Amino acid sequence: MSEKTKDKKAIEALDLGNIKHIIMIISGKGGVGKSTVSVNLAYTLAKKDKQVGLLDADIHGPTVPKLLGVSDRKLEATEDGKIKPIDITPNLRIVSMGFLLPNSDSPVIWRGPMKYNAIRQFLQDVDWNNLDYLVVDLPPGTGDEAISIAQLTKADGSIIVTTPQNVALLNSRKAIGFAQKLDIPIIGIIENMSGFICPNCGFNINIFGENGGLKAAKEFGLKFLGKIPLDLKIYQSGENGNLLEEGEVFKEIADQVLKFYKDL
Repeated sequence: MSEKTKDKKAIEALDLGNIKHIIMIISGKGGVGKSTVSVNLAYTLAKKDKQVGLLDADIHGPTVPKLLGVSDRKLEATEDGKIKPIDITPNLRIVSMGFLLPNSDSPVIWRGPMKYNAIRQFLQDVDWNNLDYLVVDLPPGTGDEAISIAQLTKADGSIIVTTPQNVALLNSRKAIGFAQKLDIPIIGIIENMSGFICPNCGFNINIFGENGGLKAAKEFGLKFLGKIPLDLKIYQSGENGNLLEEGEVFKEIADQVLKFYKDL
């Protein structure tokens, strides 16, 4: 283990007693649809009468506000000085760096300590109220933000998101190793972009290969949570800022998450 990781080990966890469970959504590389999974998992858990928070922890590239059509909103403070999250539904509230930027094109040019302080504030100084689940949409990779959140929260669950092709699977193995080294239980693996179903003929085309996520799950002895196909409806919903798909695949994934915590 590197000296940098050892130093992070010394981070004192925050008192987040108002949050029962914290789930980190991890990918070894960008572009695998991690934010899409985070949004829809959080939404589906909320639809199951759970109190859910969604933290967009991608400081440099926050996308959750865009996906949910709330990019124009700004964070406000409560009377006691806490950060007030943005309510999406009565059971779902979110926080993102995107709500603090002057506009969506503004870059965040920060070094590690500033990002750490922002993440700590999003966790410690947000009036999350009482949550059953806090879903954390991490930036791609296994760097500072992921390490900081793991140590600050003592997260008790993680989900690895990958796509079927070999280059994505190579990086997903790194994400699995990251979770294991930091003692974060792995709920399972999701294979996103798993085939494209032609909207005209219904034929399934495996553009990026097939069963890569399933193979990785078997290799590491992990639960395979399911496949999410390339779907024009999901793409269009994200582009239009209305990415809330309570489809069967997300219902099944949410049920497996609930079972994971029930069986602990």
